[in-house]
Amino acid sequence: MSDPIERSVGRPRFWERYPLEELSSAEWEALCDGCGKCCLNKLEDEETGEVELTRVACRLFDDGTCRCAHYEIRKQFVPECVVLTPKTLPDAAYWMPRTCAYRLLHEGKPLYPWHPLLTGDPQSVHDAGVSAQGLTVPEFEVDEEDWEDHIIEEPT
Repeated sequence: MSDPIERSVGRPRFWERYPLEELSSAEWEALCDGCGKCCLNKLEDEETGEVELTRVACRLFDDGTCRCAHYEIRKQFVPECVVLTPKTLPDAAYWMPRTCAYRLLHEGKPLYPWHPLLTGDPQSVHDAGVSAQGLTVPEFEVDEEDWEDHIIEEPT
């Protein structure tokens, strides 16, 4: 499987050696493990702040590839889509998947051994069972009031 994310971006093991705000845009993009869980709709308990993932995916999500069908222009179709940057990460990290490289590095934790930057294989995230591949239903097929019927346990 070819990797749509460019992983050979220059500085070796940049994620261990540089703060997130010092990464190039290519290094930033390379941190994405391709799990697709950030594209799953989430439910947040207003009282506790706890966030639950659902298997209800964004309308642009491709369940087979775990990619956004229109990544570069996604905000035109989904205005509420969060563009993750070093500046927006502190406010978004709490709802990002627990296995997400951006969240892990923000919290001072290492990448999981299955991360494509470590394995060199974009399939490793799917083989590890931590992606949304083959798991989702499109959001236009489920009424928002029924999303809680689709809560999933996040693999770790």
